[in-house]
Amino acid sequence: MKTILLNVLIALAITFTVGTAHSIEEPNYVVVRQYQGFEVREYAPYLVAEVSVPGPASEAGNQGFKLLAAYIFGKNKGDRKIDMTAPVTQTAEPREIAMTAPVTQIGDGVGFIVQFSMPKEFNLSTIPDPIDPSVRLREEPGGRFAVIQYSGTWSESNYTEHLTKLREAVSAANVSTRGEPIYARYNAPFVPWFMRRNEIWLRAD
Repeated sequence: MKTILLNVLIALAITFTVGTAHSIEEPNYVVVRQYQGFEVREYAPYLVAEVSVPGPASEAGNQGFKLLAAYIFGKNKGDRKIDMTAPVTQTAEPREIAMTAPVTQIGDGVGFIVQFSMPKEFNLSTIPDPIDPSVRLREEPGGRFAVIQYSGTWSESNYTEHLTKLREAVSAANVSTRGEPIYARYNAPFVPWFMRRNEIWLRAD
């Protein structure tokens, strides 16, 4: 029990220290409207690094994270370290990869797309090229999304529970959505589950 408590306290200390010293950058968005149980956001275009990885969904995030972390930690032309941003997103990969959609994933065994958003100081002309050919750089066009935010573990049951809540809420609000859900995670694994910020996005028409 003492070990668990110590680990939690250490994680909290690291979290607050990092948060104070360096605010994690996120893509720009405005909240268009608040609804019961979710909100609609309008995202500006932003640059991403992404990889396609095989399933299952529970392992895809870790697989993609390792490849993208290597890129931003210096595995690029110029050996340049790139600041970590948030969120890390994952979604089902369509049979024909839609290069205008955010991170994607699909349940038919095709695979998943995991993305890091890139710092705003870069554009496609200035960001270092990856050495690993599996890492792709492109600009997300942004757009409107229905978003639910929740805390807790990264378990499939927690994700499914909140995806169901989001789908029911957008239906009740007569908000039209399309495409695969996007799973967004904002915290490092050492952050206690009850302090994590998790989101699910559905593209809104």
